[in-house]
Amino acid sequence: MPLLVLGGCAAAPVRHPIPPGLADQAVVPGLPLDARAWGDDPAGALGDWLELPDEQLTACCAGVMGRAHHYLVISSGGDDGAFGAGLLAGWSASGTRPEFDLVTGVSTGALIAPLAFLGPGYDDALREVYTRYSANDMVERLGVGKALSGDGAYGTAPLRRLIDHYIGDAEVARIADEARKGRRLLVTTTNLDAARPVVWDLTRIAASGAPNARQLIGDVILASCSVPGLFQPVLLDVLAGGAHYDELHVDGGVTSQLFIGPSGFDWRRATARLDVQGEPKVYVIRNARLHRFREAARDNLERTISAVSRNPDGRPEWKEVELKLTPIVRRSLASMARDPGIDEVYRRYVASYDDVLDFNFARIPDDLDLDPSEFIDLDYMRELFTRGYEMARAGYPWIQGAP
Repeated sequence: MPLLVLGGCAAAPVRHPIPPGLADQAVVPGLPLDARAWGDDPAGALGDWLELPDEQLTACCAGVMGRAHHYLVISSGGDDGAFGAGLLAGWSASGTRPEFDLVTGVSTGALIAPLAFLGPGYDDALREVYTRYSANDMVERLGVGKALSGDGAYGTAPLRRLIDHYIGDAEVARIADEARKGRRLLVTTTNLDAARPVVWDLTRIAASGAPNARQLIGDVILASCSVPGLFQPVLLDVLAGGAHYDELHVDGGVTSQLFIGPSGFDWRRATARLDVQGEPKVYVIRNARLHRFREAARDNLERTISAVSRNPDGRPEWKEVELKLTPIVRRSLASMARDPGIDEVYRRYVASYDDVLDFNFARIPDDLDLDPSEFIDLDYMRELFTRGYEMARAGYPWIQGAP
């Protein structure tokens, strides 16, 4: 682990971070105010389903009103995302995959989510992303000296080019078309200064018509995938109080390894207002095996030693993070310490909403005796994709409720 804990002596890039007092006012220039929200704010993402007057709700969401709903939730998982990609492609091959009214993705799930949202016609793209590209196609090895003096061990310019290749102008236009029907595509990043999740509504961004919409969608997907210490973080330009500042965004999995909806969100009222027929079916794809859930929970307990300080309101204390490897990793580990393991988070969610939402859970089967032998292991991903594909094509055995 020496690469992740040592810092260099070279000068880091100069930041112009937003003052904490302006953080709630910050907007991305040219985009609507509701293009993003704090992930721990129950009045944030999907808030229009609750707050819009009836006539405005009908105008924005007519395409998802008065029918059954299906929601897709895709977790973090790195290389293991190949399983979720294969499962989706196999689900299409079975002829039973529904159109999803809501798709959410975190980290590797953020790579999958836009293609899953656009439908089975993009299954070939999913296959390519997770079975064609090796580490050399996705990242640049910076070398020990440059990594230690910088903000990550790997540059992500190749990954960004791949994102731009698969999410081009045509895809952004299609996402915008679906937004006008009321469907939603959400991706989560972590604002590292705030140590809080941020949920980005890619459908609203695409439909905004802003000239920087495609650029921002690519930036957000890249940020959600940017594992702190390994990948360089993403600096986003924001406007507050008439001045420009930057925000430092990294892997969404640091603060939220999967995102179903805001904590405390009133699903009963939302589904009633949308006149949803029956209980919405929630399909959660966890790109990991059960023993890794347990490892994640144990690791998070161990990290509480370095937990972030909290303000009187219970939120993490704001801390401006220097663009160097050591401060980025330390802040990320501390941010992870405030949440329990992902399986426990999911169990709590099911316990809270099981009488409103129909939960269906998928994970990598425990009998798959295979582990990656290198960083971004192409053979490993191909095997996972194939396993997910074959299981889903035969009729995936979804786990009902909580695993």
